[in-house]
Amino acid sequence: MNNLLHIEKDQELLHRLAANDDKALEIIYLEHYPMVERMIWQHNGTADDARDIFQEAMIVLYEKAKEGNFVLSSRLKTFLYSVCRRMWLKKLQSGPHPTALTEDTEETADAGEALEAHLEKEARFRQMEAAMGKIGEPCKTILEEYYIHRKSMQDIAEQFGYTNAENAKNQKYKCLMRLKKLFLRINIKPAGTT
Repeated sequence: MNNLLHIEKDQELLHRLAANDDKALEIIYLEHYPMVERMIWQHNGTADDARDIFQEAMIVLYEKAKEGNFVLSSRLKTFLYSVCRRMWLKKLQSGPHPTALTEDTEETADAGEALEAHLEKEARFRQMEAAMGKIGEPCKTILEEYYIHRKSMQDIAEQFGYTNAENAKNQKYKCLMRLKKLFLRINIKPAGTT
């Protein structure tokens, strides 16, 4: 019963986190960061490593909380520890002297799934960045102006010298199609046949 009360309290913190409540973020940090820092120190990490790993785990947690349908099946402490542990393990394994962590807290499937989803999203983002780097001008700037800087098609038409917003919109569409082709080329690994 006590564990259930903790999970309910943790779930409430997640709702507050999803609502961008800074106090919830502060509570999560104060209650759980020391445990992660201790784990990373015990496994050849530094305070900077601990901060980086915890910040990445908080991004994973925030993304899950924003989905709105994420329900903790364990304590928040266990979830965060598991995500941080997996991230630190990946970092250790990819370093110059690969090492393994000992099991000292049960891992949850939720943590693994959340981390994998986060890593997949990050990989897709890097692939999109690579495609944007190859698309060339004026497409790169047109897409950035529209999607990142939220400029109207009329503003883009004026900026690039198109006769009207409809022409700018047609150019943006062509740029999107080029970006899609580049993105797909980056994502599709050639099999035995072409």
